[in-house]
Amino acid sequence: MQPLSFGDPIRLGPYRIAGVLGEGGMGKVYVGHDSSGSLAAVKVLRPELAHDRNLAQRFLREAQTAQAVTSTGVARVVGSHTEGGRPWIATEYLSGPTLEQAITGHGPLDDAGVRALAGALASTLREIHAAGLIHRDLKPANIVLTSSGPRIIDFGIARPEHGLTLTTTGQAPATPGYGAPEQILGQRVGPSADVFSLGAVLVYAASGRQAYEGAHAAAVQYEVVHGSPALDGVPQTLRPLIAPCLAKEPAHRPHPSAVIQAFAPPRGAHRLWKQGVLGKQIKEYETRTDQLTTLAATTAPSAKGSGAKPSRRRLLASLATGGAVLALGGGATAWWLTRGPDLPAAADAAPAELLTSGEYEAGSPPRPLWGPLKAAAPSAFMLLPVRDVVMFAGPSGGLTAHKVTDGRQKWTLPQVSPSAGFLRLTAEQFVTADAEGNVLGFDASTGEQLWSAPAKAAKLLATAPDATLVYVLTQNDEVAAVDTEAHKVRWTAGAPAGAVIDPAAVASAGHGRVVVCTAEGHYFALDSADGDNAWQLGGHASTALTPAVDERFVYVGGKSLLALDPQSGEEVWSAASQSLNPDRDGWGSPAITDDTIAAIDDSKLYRVDKASGTGGRISWPDGTLPSRTPPVVQGNTVWIGEGGTSSGVSAFGNFPGDESDGRLMWTYEPESEGSWHMAAAGNRVFLLHKGSVVALPVF
Repeated sequence: MQPLSFGDPIRLGPYRIAGVLGEGGMGKVYVGHDSSGSLAAVKVLRPELAHDRNLAQRFLREAQTAQAVTSTGVARVVGSHTEGGRPWIATEYLSGPTLEQAITGHGPLDDAGVRALAGALASTLREIHAAGLIHRDLKPANIVLTSSGPRIIDFGIARPEHGLTLTTTGQAPATPGYGAPEQILGQRVGPSADVFSLGAVLVYAASGRQAYEGAHAAAVQYEVVHGSPALDGVPQTLRPLIAPCLAKEPAHRPHPSAVIQAFAPPRGAHRLWKQGVLGKQIKEYETRTDQLTTLAATTAPSAKGSGAKPSRRRLLASLATGGAVLALGGGATAWWLTRGPDLPAAADAAPAELLTSGEYEAGSPPRPLWGPLKAAAPSAFMLLPVRDVVMFAGPSGGLTAHKVTDGRQKWTLPQVSPSAGFLRLTAEQFVTADAEGNVLGFDASTGEQLWSAPAKAAKLLATAPDATLVYVLTQNDEVAAVDTEAHKVRWTAGAPAGAVIDPAAVASAGHGRVVVCTAEGHYFALDSADGDNAWQLGGHASTALTPAVDERFVYVGGKSLLALDPQSGEEVWSAASQSLNPDRDGWGSPAITDDTIAAIDDSKLYRVDKASGTGGRISWPDGTLPSRTPPVVQGNTVWIGEGGTSSGVSAFGNFPGDESDGRLMWTYEPESEGSWHMAAAGNRVFLLHKGSVVALPVF
């Protein structure tokens, strides 16, 4: 929930606008209430699009389409109009989690739950089709679980039966993994396309996994058209019921009436949504909605015009602190942007057992702890393990967290912008940013948002060791320090003379300094108290190399590996590069272990003593080049990603006195073209590659 800003309406029709729920490519969604206090979600077409008659007609057609369906299984449109040249649609709130949120939080439904879900959704689809419409975008995020049963929302791409699939330039005809083969191929679509989507939804509900997966959207669509659904996680009793819905040929799929009969929902199925953990969660949503409705009613103007003071601030505060997810039909943009009251339980994960000498063999990668899973966005470039989860960019946008122990998804944060980065703040919390540049603090284990600070952040750079500051690169290419207690920017500073800050900049923090390295390899340090320039080191590197900071020094790569005094920037020791061209092939980003530093120099891996800068080379496989990203150290191993034209991740022994020390133990490189990204914690090394995530053990 965000406050209104310049240009936002105060009133639309009978609805007093209280705040912004979210926005998408076509419109912006507000929360409003009428004179009786009834809450509604009001979606408005963007001003720059309102002049386009075709778009405006399409926007209002969404309301007309939804109103044509009288089923109680869909979200109700309560009003639509064009005001001030801008069309708007008002839809009711649906109190409850989406199916996606419910499965993420509590795991797959049991047999009775899947049967009840199938019967309810098939019944609603039958009524949608009877109205001459096809939904075309049935998926877990478009199904809201209420105490009266599942409700289908978002008729944004629904069309009459005789119409072709509606798409615009750059718009997919359906959500990857849920749209039918004929939708993907751009062929004429009939009601059986919704039955295919229903089958994919039921696979997810029964197993917690998508029926079709791939490294990227195109790969998923290929699997839908040519592959077979993954039914191994679906209980045996349900597989023969779901499989016919996923037939490639539309004519081979059952009619919704046949689905209802086949699944035979249990007696009293309607009570399943009021019982157990899920029923409790739905009840909490309803209680929150009742509280907000009462608040809106008591603060709305009376019939005599002698109402109370404007209620926007109070209503916004209640919505923000309550944390309720209030589902709105006809606009799937807004209701999933806030977290529900029933968060997953906080937990810690025990470290994985170290491999014994008999459990691994030099030259052969060990069996993964879990994965690889196609669970991340194909463009994902970062992993962050904290407590019992490891986080990365999700395949449908936002941030997702999976359990470090088994790889199962624990939570998602659709409102987060992973491209801005996400960093550990404390042993239990992490920070990230949203699309507007607000810095957000979260509980890592539960995904609960703890605080927000406006900062116009474009990229997160580093966090202070005492967790009081988050350093960000702003949208104006400046460095800002965000106070995590006051929830505001403490100071903003530009680059010192001779340096230029850009989105490629990297940083580390410690000793009252934030040390930044620019894309040109220019290092500079800012005082954490006020942002004043403390020292700088220009011309030492040719690209952005992440500094490393420990309890004594700042370590930087480049023409030589340097240990610097963090206060003054003066050199403490230097390790020369062995490269004939140190400007290009000198020291890469260092990684700190207990007593040593691991870093790449001249395409070779070295381990250097932290106190003196002396050390020796670690072996490296012939014919490959290591990347210049920081090594990852875990257990008695050090891991390096390959660069150049080769790709993979190699593990070396890091066990002084043992025969494995400095030895190449194995290289993990399945389908390895492209870059790899790494992170480690709890005797687990997490690898990310083209949207695939895997966890490997160490010794």
